[in-house]
Amino acid sequence: MNENTINNTMDHRCKACFLKTYRRLFGKFNVSIETQNNFLSYFDEVIAKYHNRLDIQRHLHHKFYELVGTFDPFVEEKENSNLVGLQLYEKYQSQVLNAENPFDMALRLAIAGNIMDYAASNSFDIQETINKVLRTTFAIDDSQLLYQKTKKAKKILYLGDNAGEIVFDKLFIETLDPNKVIFAVRNAPILNDVTLKDAEKVGLEKVAQVVSNGFNGPSTVLSQCSKEFLNIYASADLILSKGQGNFEGLMEENDTRLFFLLMTKCDVIAEKLNVEKGSFIVYNKK
Repeated sequence: MNENTINNTMDHRCKACFLKTYRRLFGKFNVSIETQNNFLSYFDEVIAKYHNRLDIQRHLHHKFYELVGTFDPFVEEKENSNLVGLQLYEKYQSQVLNAENPFDMALRLAIAGNIMDYAASNSFDIQETINKVLRTTFAIDDSQLLYQKTKKAKKILYLGDNAGEIVFDKLFIETLDPNKVIFAVRNAPILNDVTLKDAEKVGLEKVAQVVSNGFNGPSTVLSQCSKEFLNIYASADLILSKGQGNFEGLMEENDTRLFFLLMTKCDVIAEKLNVEKGSFIVYNKK
């Protein structure tokens, strides 16, 4: 992979993806034609003004909140994802504990959980994804190095991504030392990303200290995170970054503490990692 090509500049394909998401939300909330047109005019302004996908996403979603009058448009999807995740947690917890390699199995389940992303798609098959990840070779596989690092680290920062997915993160954290794990969530609702409320619903505080990153966008952008979070980030021995959103915010960081755990759900990210769409990734900038 060519590191020099990695950046989060807007790709023309992202515009179509953003539009698809909002057209689904128009239908969900029965948005009037007038309000749709107002939003789409703002959409064009944002696309023309900003060139960073994360900035575009943040501005668009906060404008949608303002026009429609709902603070958390994905609240139902998040609640459903958390319930599905908890049901699967009950199914797989004992299997992980009794596995020949609990770390590897729990890591694979955590990455499979990354498919639970209503911003990327309004439908997905989590069980099919689990079945696939348990028998598939990682397209980029730094998992053995990650295992070694988890054993040596005294303080692990785990950057959460989506609701529902966090239940599988919880299962993975249980194979580590929960006493040394800090789990970071978004500062406010954005897409179906995890917030403190979602973390509480699945009992994440039982396996890790849960903190906010102080940022209201769908990622971890260090220049926009809180001072409190940045202090935690700076003092961590190991940083686990879940999902495409966090990857986009941190992919230009030349930090060997960072391990990116994700499933490539779009062609843009797949191409940046030089893998096929749908690949499972454990990547460290060694």
